[in-house]
Amino acid sequence: MPGKPHTVSDVMTRTVAAIGRDAPFKDVVTLMTEWKVSALPVLEGDGRVIGVVSEADLLPKEEFRDSDPDRFTQRQRLDDLAKAGAVTAEELMSTPAVTVHPNATLAQAARIMAQRKVKRLPVVNDESLLEGVVSRSDLLKVFLRGDEELAEEVRHEVVDRLFPLSADHIQVEVAEGAVTLTGWVEDNGLAAVAERLARAVEGVVDVRCCLVPASTRSDPG
Repeated sequence: MPGKPHTVSDVMTRTVAAIGRDAPFKDVVTLMTEWKVSALPVLEGDGRVIGVVSEADLLPKEEFRDSDPDRFTQRQRLDDLAKAGAVTAEELMSTPAVTVHPNATLAQAARIMAQRKVKRLPVVNDESLLEGVVSRSDLLKVFLRGDEELAEEVRHEVVDRLFPLSADHIQVEVAEGAVTLTGWVEDNGLAAVAERLARAVEGVVDVRCCLVPASTRSDPG
């Protein structure tokens, strides 16, 4: 019912820092620092994403720099120990890369980030070619939508469609992203649906539904 959801392509960063598989360790750190990012896609050929190097991949080199891990640690942390000895992006990178397509919804991208515990996702096309990067902060941009814009969408996409006969008797107010629906409706069974759909509008922080059945009105007008 609500309008077409925003997709990753709406919010992603298109100018992206990336590295090749042979990039030296220090070049990886330098590029991360210069671009102020926590991870870099690793590319080969014409821009196909083959992995990602993150800060977490770099830290084992410092962690194990002056230590001699015991046998138990060696068995439990084989991957980290291998990365502690890595000198190129190919040896450091996590592969296959966790990516997302540009037409994915923001909710889908957020779900991938949460499930895979990553902060940034390379955005790739059907050929795995890099098109951009989407970060957690990019996904939060929908909450910058103004109250008037949110009210207009809730009015048009929820109220007008659910309650065509009583839409004129419903008020939509939005303050700091919080939506309040007040008024009366002919079909009170749809009030809960209206609340759910209003909450699904991107950028809405909260919804308070105060819709009442027309039969309970004390004012005959």
